[in-house]
Amino acid sequence: MAELIGVMLGDGSIGIYKRKDRSSKQFRLKITLNSEKDLKYSYYLSDLINEIFGVRPLRYLRKNEKTLDLIITKQHVINKLLDLGLKKSPKHQRAVIPRGFLQKELSLKVLRGYMDTDGCITVFNNNGSIYPRIEMKICPSPMQKQFIRILEKNGFEPRVNNIGNGKKRIMLAGVKKIRQWDRLIGFSNSRNLKIAKKFTEE
Repeated sequence: MAELIGVMLGDGSIGIYKRKDRSSKQFRLKITLNSEKDLKYSYYLSDLINEIFGVRPLRYLRKNEKTLDLIITKQHVINKLLDLGLKKSPKHQRAVIPRGFLQKELSLKVLRGYMDTDGCITVFNNNGSIYPRIEMKICPSPMQKQFIRILEKNGFEPRVNNIGNGKKRIMLAGVKKIRQWDRLIGFSNSRNLKIAKKFTEE
């Protein structure tokens, strides 16, 4: 559940949609992924959601946008996530890690879910040396300070840059940080895991 909370804080949302017959409005959970880079990960998330709730999300492919949406309209699933402390859309100034998921082990799972959806590993060539860096962009919201605090408590010493409009970029630079992340948090998205393995395997 903690990993799913992180996913929802990343590329997930809970918003209102209209039924096709326009008879009523309901809340809808949506997780938006890259249909090419995150295809394998989308099946992992579908299994994860099914394991937690006994429900598999619907899959909608937007071919022209290279986008894949996982969608759930089951209200008991959405109500559970809201009861746990997730906020409805928009995330701007509102997104927060629910209090019950701030204890160490759960908070690290939240970070995994967020990184695997809204984070990336970039690799630079620094004068001939290959230099990896974990990056996560965080919208202006209470979770900015929460993410930084969790990383600091676990010895990561993150670098934080303001990137405009209240957004922050959190960075963990270097091979040691990649290995530390892999050891304490790990990756579920094969896109990130494939890059990380280049630096974590001796």
